Amino acid sequence: MTNDFLVARQASFVFMVSMRHDRGTYIKQGSTPGPITSSSFRHGRKRCTHTHTHATTSRQLSILRPFSLNRQASRRKPLTRRTPGVSQAAGQLVHIGTAHHVGDSLHRFWEALSGICSRTIQHQDSQVNRLCISPDKRYLAAAGNQVVRLYDIKSTNPSPLLTFEGHTGNITGVAFHCEGKWMVTSSEDGTVKIWETRTGTIQRSYSHGCPANDVVIHPNQGEIISCDRSGYVRVWDLAENTCAHELTPEPDVSVSSVTVASDGTLLCAANNSGNVFVWRIEQEYDGTRMVPVTQFSAHKEYITRVLLSPDVKKLATCSADHTAKIWEVKGSAPKPGEQPKALPLEATLTGHQRWVWDCAFSADSAYLVTACSDHYARLWELHSQQIIRQYNGHHRGAVCVALNDYSETR
Repeated sequence: MTNDFLVARQASFVFMVSMRHDRGTYIKQGSTPGPITSSSFRHGRKRCTHTHTHATTSRQLSILRPFSLNRQASRRKPLTRRTPGVSQAAGQLVHIGTAHHVGDSLHRFWEALSGICSRTIQHQDSQVNRLCISPDKRYLAAAGNQVVRLYDIKSTNPSPLLTFEGHTGNITGVAFHCEGKWMVTSSEDGTVKIWETRTGTIQRSYSHGCPANDVVIHPNQGEIISCDRSGYVRVWDLAENTCAHELTPEPDVSVSSVTVASDGTLLCAANNSGNVFVWRIEQEYDGTRMVPVTQFSAHKEYITRVLLSPDVKKLATCSADHTAKIWEVKGSAPKPGEQPKALPLEATLTGHQRWVWDCAFSADSAYLVTACSDHYARLWELHSQQIIRQYNGHHRGAVCVALNDYSETR
């Protein structure tokens, strides 16, 4: 294994992993987010429903603003390879954090170059199901049973800054607004909730009527997309405070995970049958269309996670079949009368011994981190399909991962 991948510019690379049985104050530097109202969300949608086999459109009630992604992203540079022997930039930090459940759940931060565990944080009274890092890379949201706890990544204080309480079931998904003004969660209590990060109060609550498995935020920040155990994918219009689209990829089959492209062009979902579904998101003057692109069998067992790469050229799937797979993304819809084709398979990452629960791409989309019930987290180079690092020492399975991979100017 080589170190040159990790010997990059001054960078911080953090991923945290949590255990599952095999089966805030989010203070943005220099600003204080105010209360969330409908005017906080930039556009609206009119409700309509459809299955995967039909395109859908909805009336646009106000002019869409261009996508406003995290402003810090324009200053970041992806991790790149360097010639072996070149010294590291002073102060470079490359950390990996993991969490597992042994009485209490632990977030472990590992120094990736040496494999040394540099920090441990306890998550009291609950396992950790999902992890998410705030847009400014300072805070970590850890979602567990009924609560989300917010931690300061750079602080030595092991106590959470804020605890978000209000769900009555296991929390299955968590994501931040691009400027940290609000946070969204999904839960087995059947709801998707929006939280004001300044106070930790609930601003919105949407009902699925059955356990919700995952939630993501569209890059336009005006829609959230969630999925549930009954087989639905729902797109919630935040300005209109309603469900804009209701997709049924495969009736009565639990949709385990959803992912949306960083440029807002694609939506992907995966279910317990091992199938993946892809839609192209088209923004038009008079509405938004969800155009089916393809559906295909990716695994023979449950898919636990589906994730589009930052460059939107790859799709990763994690599965109970002990593998993660990388698919080439093609966003063109089939022509009339033409059968949809499966995305081309680029790589099958083998080596894990149990369920692969979660994954995260590096900023340059060249590397993938996986978390598995076999107690290991692994860092893969996708071009060579080789394991670059393996992080062990966990007494229970690792099931969730959050990756902090960026370069910052001095």
